[in-house]
Amino acid sequence: MFIIGSHLSIAKGYLHMGKEASSIGANTFQYFTRNPRGGSMRALDIDDIKALQSYMEEHHFGPILAHAPYTYNPCAAKEDLRNFAKQAMTEDLERLELIPGQMYNFHPGSHVKQGVDEGIVQIVACLNDILFPGMKTKVLLEVMAGKGTEVGSKFEEIARIIDGVKLKDHIGVCVDTCHIHEGNYDIVNDLDGVLDEFNRLVGLDRLHAIHLNDSKNPRGAHKDRHEKIGEGHIGIDAIARIVTHPKLTHLPFYLETPNELDGYAKEIAMLRSIVDNA
Repeated sequence: MFIIGSHLSIAKGYLHMGKEASSIGANTFQYFTRNPRGGSMRALDIDDIKALQSYMEEHHFGPILAHAPYTYNPCAAKEDLRNFAKQAMTEDLERLELIPGQMYNFHPGSHVKQGVDEGIVQIVACLNDILFPGMKTKVLLEVMAGKGTEVGSKFEEIARIIDGVKLKDHIGVCVDTCHIHEGNYDIVNDLDGVLDEFNRLVGLDRLHAIHLNDSKNPRGAHKDRHEKIGEGHIGIDAIARIVTHPKLTHLPFYLETPNELDGYAKEIAMLRSIVDNA
């Protein structure tokens, strides 16, 4: 089953997101756990969460992806910012346990001139504090574009973080096609080579989700500028190879393209057609 969805707003609740996903032809979705600027979480509504669970089962949804706000920085130079990230991520994971089978995606953070090595030490320390035995949520490190002092734009850095985590069964990776393209991985001309390198350094068994985006910039730009599918430097042919690649077809894909709902619906229909005709 091709699992495809887009980023949706949680403003009107969980069940509303499920129905909104169905309305655009999706069978999964992504959402921010709280205001993307890092504000407080919405009030807990158990009935709404249970209603979404029933809706997902009835409509054969794939796993949904909760995305941590961009403001979390577990490797910040300032201790109070690191503590905020750890506290907020702990609260997020406690909430996510209410819907078993979710995944939780976060940006590893920016080391802010401390250096990559120190950044990795701090990210590992955060993960070792917030992961707990028996948790039902898979926590995903997102591969970044390498903007500024971002940690995690190289597969080697992702591998080093995972290597330091104690509860490795609860950790995985989300690859963003725009990010790795702008991070200088040639997914347009050498997708097999990129996947082989990822498998060698990280392991394809650690890959649990793909953010499917085109890029406004050429390969290696390190700017993180998403574009609509087929309208950027990755292009529709390369995107088609990604969604039909035998090593990737079992994964859920989440669109983060600059679209409203109607735009997502068109992209999902186009991608379904590509998969159906492959």
